Amino acid sequence: MHHDNSPMSPSGDPQPNRALKSAAVMVALIGVFFLLREHWGHVAGYWPYLLLLACPLMHVFHGHGSHGHHHDQRSGADRSTDKGN
Repeated sequence: MHHDNSPMSPSGDPQPNRALKSAAVMVALIGVFFLLREHWGHVAGYWPYLLLLACPLMHVFHGHGSHGHHHDQRSGADRSTDKGN
């Protein structure tokens, strides 16, 4: 029995949810742009601190899933019986 719990629209298309998220991100970026444009004089004095703060934030939120480690998909028992190959 196959259960697919992914959110879909009534027509079965998952794209409206993705489009809504994309639109929300774009609106947020436009808002940040205009906010920075109006208050650049206040923000410009803090840019060295913001740059230093960006380093640990990028490290934390980078998503540590792709560091080049190639893990074998087989279980440990399968690998132990396949040592001769």
